[in-house]
Amino acid sequence: MTVLVGDRAAAPLAPVTASLRAAFGTDELPGLATGLLVTDETGWTPATELVDGTRLPELLAVTRQRWGATPHAAAALAWKSYTYWLLLPVVLGWASARRVPLLRPSDVLVRFEDHRPLLTLGMRRSTEIAVLPSDPLALSGLPEVRVVLGEAELLAALRASLLDAHLTPMLDALQQQVRVGARTLLGSVASGVSHGVLRAADALPGGSAETIGTLLDTLGVADLVDLVPGPTGELTVQRKTCCLAFTLPQPKVCAGCCIRTA
Repeated sequence: MTVLVGDRAAAPLAPVTASLRAAFGTDELPGLATGLLVTDETGWTPATELVDGTRLPELLAVTRQRWGATPHAAAALAWKSYTYWLLLPVVLGWASARRVPLLRPSDVLVRFEDHRPLLTLGMRRSTEIAVLPSDPLALSGLPEVRVVLGEAELLAALRASLLDAHLTPMLDALQQQVRVGARTLLGSVASGVSHGVLRAADALPGGSAETIGTLLDTLGVADLVDLVPGPTGELTVQRKTCCLAFTLPQPKVCAGCCIRTA
């Protein structure tokens, strides 16, 4: 899975991997393939098999076993983990360099783990990267580079690939397996976008609040979180829905959860 620095296919993703490195301090992230691109697909499953529901029961079973979760909590937590790692390359690609990996289900690979973390995501080497005409990649001639007309079209491509083609049908398939509300699930999307930007804020141009607002508006989830000042004035994320981690045998109330503790 390791991607060499000089790998032509990795070049369009360089700003994304640099932002991830700045945010986490390492290239070895718990939920993403090293360098994002998968070079050997042995043992990996196309995300299409989650989106169409084929392997969702397996993911939910692994989650229930891992945390002793009820079916609806397992669904919410599996979705939270999946969407967080899926969102990161897209969010940081747009925020860092206006380079958007178009993560349609057929271009995303998933590996279920029998140890921490719950799952790992990677991208096929053929995954398209959408860029603006001003990006040097626009003249590169690379087959995986898609040039769009401007900012609005770039955000439209982000939404079409990530939400319309991937997360919305996966949410529908999940709701056919388990009774869990769409608002609960989409709250984790809003939270994942916000936390992703804030974690990498020091390495990103522009203001975090504006960046988060644009992305949340693009995905139609801006009403599911608030950005509020933390103890020292830093931005923090306040959710309006819960990921249901508080229902686990060893309950957890996440920072910014809508569940209040005494």
